Amino acid sequence: MSNNTKIFKLEGRVQHYTWGGMDFIPALLHLTNTDKKPFAEYWMGAHDNVPSEVVLSDGSKQPLNAFIKQDAAAVLGTPVNQRFGRLPYLFKVLDVKDMLSIQVHPSKKAAESAFAAENMKGTPLNASNRNYKDDNHKPELMLALSDFWLLHGFKAPQALVTILMQTPELQFLVPVFDGKNYHALYELVMTMDQHEVEEHLQPLLDRIVPLYEKGFLNRSQEDFWAARAAKTFCDANKIDRGIFSIYLFNLVNLKPGEAIFQDAGIPHAYLEGQNMEIMANSDNVLRGGLTNKYIDVPELMHHTKFEPVIPNVLKGIAGTVTGETVFPTPAADFELRRLEEKAGIPVSLTAATAEIYFVYEGAVKASDGSSEIALGKGETLLATAGAMFTLQPSQNAVIFRATVPQ
Repeated sequence: MSNNTKIFKLEGRVQHYTWGGMDFIPALLHLTNTDKKPFAEYWMGAHDNVPSEVVLSDGSKQPLNAFIKQDAAAVLGTPVNQRFGRLPYLFKVLDVKDMLSIQVHPSKKAAESAFAAENMKGTPLNASNRNYKDDNHKPELMLALSDFWLLHGFKAPQALVTILMQTPELQFLVPVFDGKNYHALYELVMTMDQHEVEEHLQPLLDRIVPLYEKGFLNRSQEDFWAARAAKTFCDANKIDRGIFSIYLFNLVNLKPGEAIFQDAGIPHAYLEGQNMEIMANSDNVLRGGLTNKYIDVPELMHHTKFEPVIPNVLKGIAGTVTGETVFPTPAADFELRRLEEKAGIPVSLTAATAEIYFVYEGAVKASDGSSEIALGKGETLLATAGAMFTLQPSQNAVIFRATVPQ
C-alpha cells in the first residue's frame, strides 16, 4: 500500500444472471441499461472469480484479491489473516425479479473434502456438472431493502400437514411425512420419476395457474408462488419438481430493514425483492429445483438438514457507533452493520479488518487525515485493517458496513 494509505475507493462487479431486474441496480449505480440486460447482483469482495477493483492513489486499479495477497497481514490484520488467510466474506446487492433456485450450502468441512474430490477427478471448475467451485462454506445473511419474499427451511410439522391437507393434489404426501419424517418426504419428491411428478403436479397447476393469471392469488399463498414457478420454469414437456418444495418450506415475508440468517444445510430460495447480502467468500450451491441448472439429488440430500425451522427474523441491535445497527449471526466469517447518519454530523470509525462500506443513500466524505474520498449513492469504500477515519455526511446517509465479528 503506497504512502501508508488505508482507505480506497472500491469498484464492484455486476452479475447479469437471467433472474435479475433491469432497473434497480442500474439506478443505484448510476448506470444506463438501454439494452435491458438483467442486473441481478453487484459483488463487492475478493472472490477469485469476480474480484472487485481497488482504485489506488495514482488512479490505477488493482483486483482486490491481488491487492490483499501483496500484504495480507497489513490489509486484513493479523487475527483475520491467521484465521482465514483471505478476505472471509463476500458482500452483495441483489435484485430478485424472478425466483431463484431452491438451494442448500455445504458446511466448511464438507466443502473442503468435496472440492478436493472433484479436483482429483479432474472436473473443470466451470463444468456444468460441478457442485463445488471452492473449498469454503457459505452461511449467509440477507437484509431486505424492499418487501422481500423467500422460502426458508422446512415448515413445522403441524403447519406442513395443514398445507398438504389443504392442497388436494398433495394429500398423498401426508402419510409419507407421517408427522415428522422430513427425510422420507423430501427424498420422495426429489427422486420420483418425472412422469409421477407430472401426474401429481399437472392437476395442481391446471387449478392454480388460471387463478394466478386472473389475479385471484396473493403472495402470502404458496399457490401464488407455485403458479409463478410453473410459468417461469416449466415447459410443455417437463414440470419442475421444485414446485413441491414451495409447499414444504416456510414462506417468509421480510419488511425493509429486517434480516434473516441461513446456515449450512438450510434449504432456501429467494422469490422476489431487493436485498443486501453478506456471506462467506464462496460460490458453492447445491440446487433442489426451480432451475434449469445442474441438480445432484444425492449430494443435495447429503447436505440438507431434515428438521423443522422456525424463521428467526432479525431486527438488529444497537452498535457502539452512533447510528449503527449490528446484525450478529453465528458465522465467524462476516458481520453486517447499517449506519444511518445525519447530514453535517461526522462519525469516527476504526476498521477491525478489511472493511467494505457501501453508500445506499445520501453522500459522505471519508477522510483519514492524508486521504479524502467523496462517496455518493451506489459508491463503495475499502478501509484496511487499523484504518482510523471519519465519515462526514453532506446529506443524510444510509451506509452498509461489511466486517468480521470481533
